[in-house]
Amino acid sequence: MNEKTPLIRLAKREDMPKSKIWLIRAAAFLLAIVLGGLVFFIAGTNPITAYGAILSSSLGKASGIKQVVKIAVPLLGTALALAPCFAMRFWNIGGEGQITMGAVAASFFALNYAGSIPSPLLLLLMGIFSILFGAAWAAIPASFKARWGTNETLFTLMMNYIAIGIVKYLQGGPWEKRPRGTQLIGLFKSGARMPNVWNITVGVFLIILLVFFMFCYLKYTKHGFEIAVVGESEPTAHYAGIDVA
Repeated sequence: MNEKTPLIRLAKREDMPKSKIWLIRAAAFLLAIVLGGLVFFIAGTNPITAYGAILSSSLGKASGIKQVVKIAVPLLGTALALAPCFAMRFWNIGGEGQITMGAVAASFFALNYAGSIPSPLLLLLMGIFSILFGAAWAAIPASFKARWGTNETLFTLMMNYIAIGIVKYLQGGPWEKRPRGTQLIGLFKSGARMPNVWNITVGVFLIILLVFFMFCYLKYTKHGFEIAVVGESEPTAHYAGIDVA
């Protein structure tokens, strides 16, 4: 008995021209704008007025642009960290927990050693240990997936809440600023903050360098090629002698 062809079938198309790829992306963007406008309309707000307020508050003044950049830098950094995972079809949705644990590690040094350690060394320690803690947090579900084949989507998602719980404990516990009851962690001293260049935080330039690095890593290195092969087909990767785990 012949199987019926499904009404809707999803398949990756490798031979699409770039013009059509960008046309699909533009259509997806416009559809998102239309659907967002529909939500505003249902809520009783003029979509044009709402989108105008969003653009004017975020990009219409210097303070708004600064806030957009402030939020975009860690988000872009998280996206770069997740890129190799998604290239391997490892559905890591625990970026929030991983960047949170990295922030916890950096905050430990900022809150305890600002003023007693020179600022360049302090920032270096904050950077190194935030990387190590974020990677260690990601390594827990990754190792379970490699060893026992657990579902990384649920595992990484659940670990987000554990990380949030740790931060809540620190907020109301050992890192709570005076007076007690504020449930807030104190601000970092100036020596624990990234310096500015041309009135722009150094983080912006670092993230641009990381974008270039990640592109070269995934596209031109042996390990990046192995990641792509694993993502396309694990049996093929095994056959090619790649250590999939």
